[in-house]
Amino acid sequence: MFKYNFVSYRKYAYIFSLVIIAVGIASLLVQGLNLGIDFTGGTRLHLNIGQDFEVAEVREILAGFGLDGSQIQKVGGGLDGEGREVILKSPLLSEAERTDIIAAFQARWDGITDRDILAIENVGPTIGAELRRQAFWALLVAMTGMVIYITIRFEFKFAVAAIIALVHDALFVLTIFSLAQVEVNSPFVAAILLIIGYSINDTIVLFDRVRENLKGRRKVNFAEIIDRSINQTLIRSINTSGTTLLVLLSLFILGGVALRPFILALLLGVVTGTYSSIFIASQVWFSWKHYREGKRPIQTA
Repeated sequence: MFKYNFVSYRKYAYIFSLVIIAVGIASLLVQGLNLGIDFTGGTRLHLNIGQDFEVAEVREILAGFGLDGSQIQKVGGGLDGEGREVILKSPLLSEAERTDIIAAFQARWDGITDRDILAIENVGPTIGAELRRQAFWALLVAMTGMVIYITIRFEFKFAVAAIIALVHDALFVLTIFSLAQVEVNSPFVAAILLIIGYSINDTIVLFDRVRENLKGRRKVNFAEIIDRSINQTLIRSINTSGTTLLVLLSLFILGGVALRPFILALLLGVVTGTYSSIFIASQVWFSWKHYREGKRPIQTA
């Protein structure tokens, strides 16, 4: 017998998720996403200054090139914990412009050498637009394939409930990235696809248990079936998610600043994927079956 009555909390879960999604949509409409140059086009310059500096000093240098509106990020860490590296994101710059900017930094801070130029990336607007299209089609193809697979293996109602949960997971991650203005780049798309795969795997395991618990029953209490199925797979979900989170947390802390947006998306995805399997996918399927049949135990064929 099940131990926890998850179905009784479904309305609270719906309200919580709707509030998060509403906040996310509002944030996306007001301030949007902090799109990296992978999508917008432009130049990304990563320099190791090697000593303490102020962002205002960097902006002062860029003002001489008409780039004082560029994004400036202070990263890295010195012995005192202060960032000693800077990442600049600006409109597309020519090689001569990049050379002049680096020379200006070298004039301001002695000791900057070619080895301190950690990264230079140029992405044209055409490539950025192409990446956006490819990201959209990748997500569309993935979700279409999942609908077909789940419909064949289970039923169409399971497929719809699973896709609603996946959209919920993607919107949750987008909400956090929009509110915190974390940079969104091409690895973020890979992270979303990984999240979808992780979440659908958890949901499939749960739905498989639901199907097994439905077999051989003449009268079906869907609330009991859902609660029983969730409790039967709960320990597996906790163990899988917990061990995955430990690895991701280690990478987030020790993996360096360049990996953090990607790892953050995966961290959020693991959490919301586990949550949505229990409180969204299964509960949407239950609500559909329950209310469609007039809130009565159902005679199975």
